[in-house]
Amino acid sequence: MEATQRTYPVEIAGLKRDLPLFQVASGVRIAVLNVLGDTALVQAAASGLANRLAELDYSVLVTAEAKSIPLVHALSVATARPYVVLRKSYKPYMGDALSATTRSITTGDEQTLYLDAKDRELVSEARIVLVDDVISSGSTLEAMRKIMGHAGAIIAGEAAIMTEGDRSDWSDVIALGHLPIFDGSEAAVD
Repeated sequence: MEATQRTYPVEIAGLKRDLPLFQVASGVRIAVLNVLGDTALVQAAASGLANRLAELDYSVLVTAEAKSIPLVHALSVATARPYVVLRKSYKPYMGDALSATTRSITTGDEQTLYLDAKDRELVSEARIVLVDDVISSGSTLEAMRKIMGHAGAIIAGEAAIMTEGDRSDWSDVIALGHLPIFDGSEAAVD
């Protein structure tokens, strides 16, 4: 008999979801927000973030591959601003790409992000907003910051559907909600 998956209920831009809890280390679980295929949630989150970004002066949205791609696309449509995706693998057509390495909290592995040479012109000296689905450890965000710094972009803001972990670490992030980290007993550590 299969054990029941424990979940954590959230409300994002008026939509309710039960997020499965996933173990990332001994005695540590996170609530996993996977927006891939959840069109209603992506649209609602993009609309909510577009409203929150309305007073910010920026011209380009930037995200990392892969789960936040539908979000940044919908946000691009909602804000009428272009977007750039930092890739997780280098392809020869990307030319003289910039890169930065990070360690993913969900995989535990090092990942390298790449800025395609064609997108460097778009972000160079531009005011940009970094976008992610969930900001947890901040490692992906830090890699995005490094690449944008090397590209000469000006970071006007950082946005996510949710932040996670210590809420005070993300006070400058524009987010629609916050997720706690869970101990082995599923008690929230916030």
